[in-house]
Amino acid sequence: MTIPSKNIQIKEITDGKAIHDLFLVREMSRGETKAGKPYLSLILMDASGEISGRVWDNAAQLMDECPAGAVVSVTGQAQAYRGILQLRIDNLTRIAENEIDLALFVPNTQGNVTAMAKELLKLAGSVENPFLKELLLALFGERKLMLAFKKAPAAKVMHHAYVGGLLEHTLAVARLADSISTLYPSLDRSLLITGALLHDIGKLEEFNFDSFPFEYSDRGRLVGHMVLGIEMIQKKIDGISGFPEELGDRLKHLILSHHGRYEFGSPSLPMMQEAFALNFLDDLDAKINYLDRLAGQAKGEGYQWTEFQRNLERFLFVKGHQGDDGSAPLDQGQDNGVDPRQRTLFGL
Repeated sequence: MTIPSKNIQIKEITDGKAIHDLFLVREMSRGETKAGKPYLSLILMDASGEISGRVWDNAAQLMDECPAGAVVSVTGQAQAYRGILQLRIDNLTRIAENEIDLALFVPNTQGNVTAMAKELLKLAGSVENPFLKELLLALFGERKLMLAFKKAPAAKVMHHAYVGGLLEHTLAVARLADSISTLYPSLDRSLLITGALLHDIGKLEEFNFDSFPFEYSDRGRLVGHMVLGIEMIQKKIDGISGFPEELGDRLKHLILSHHGRYEFGSPSLPMMQEAFALNFLDDLDAKINYLDRLAGQAKGEGYQWTEFQRNLERFLFVKGHQGDDGSAPLDQGQDNGVDPRQRTLFGL
């Protein structure tokens, strides 16, 4: 059998277009029509976006061909249903992993990962408090940890949800923290930058990175990234002689309160200047990234309204642009396994 090549990006698919191409299965579920006939519901993706698809015929036979994470060759047609483009899939075949280039399907940060990692380490080295600097260098000095940090997404759905997203987001928040420390001298720069660099470190254990799409680990769902991050930090603190307990408590407070509200999953509310600052900076970068990706996926250039964004509970007015950011497609309303307590207005 001749393996079809990747010829069209999802963002290029239009209503009525015949499709014979390769896609990555992000999600697959089985359903039944009112008449009891089985069908498959898929979310397909490539580096440019995602599209839903339905298999109405031979669903039972094709189910094993398209588990989540598989690359499939799809034959079908694009159809608009209630204004939303989707694929009617006539046939699909699973492609062996060693026969495809995953870079065609996996969204990545557009930043230079090596340069971003160097800048992150430079910011860690600029921390003046000797205990916090030693903590940062002990964590980021671990080769295994840094390899995972360069690969990890910052979230599964909402913001920076692509390979390298965690590094990109963390560096952006740390840059902001560095900037406002000059504007507000009362802030403890060492504490704030350390909190910025470590606020999401628990996501390295919250997700599994063995295959794409990335999924939550069992510990990630049961414990959550903030508590996981505290555990990782405490292990390193235990190995630093004389690390002040009160300093550790202040740092942990920043980590545990950075979502800002209980309903967003924070075990604690911000109670310190640095905690308020970290919460706002984290939220700022997440929302700017979300809106920028929406603008990049808009049809045409110029200001235009998006569909209603359930995550932000409003329509958004974005300036469309033709940039291909290569990042993961935005989900504009599905839950995708995200805890509803952490979904509204982000809180991720």
